[in-house]
Amino acid sequence: QVQLVESGGGLVQAGGSLRLSCAVSGSIFSINVMGWYRQAPGKQRELVARITSSGITNYADSVKGRFTVSRDNAKNTVYLQMNGLKPEDTAVYYCNAIQWNGRDYWGQGTQVTVSS
Repeated sequence: QVQLVESGGGLVQAGGSLRLSCAVSGSIFSINVMGWYRQAPGKQRELVARITSSGITNYADSVKGRFTVSRDNAKNTVYLQMNGLKPEDTAVYYCNAIQWNGRDYWGQGTQVTVSS
């Protein structure tokens, strides 16, 4: 079992920055990939960024160069640094963990709102 708790969302003006955190507990060593997804009203959930246990990252084209995903294994936390925020980044952001056996887990989500 893996538990994920997101924090760090909020309201920010366009061009501003936020850092989301995802605290991981439970079977931490069973996790292969950690990711951030987002879902805007009326839209499907989409991948924003992810990082593997070996540190390989990949990003959605819409956030490349603005967002950075990282993990602090000592703190069992994954971060999403978001710079240059745009109104279209407004969404609920979810933390995701995928175990080596393929099972995945989700956090409860944190709201990010970017005003123009």
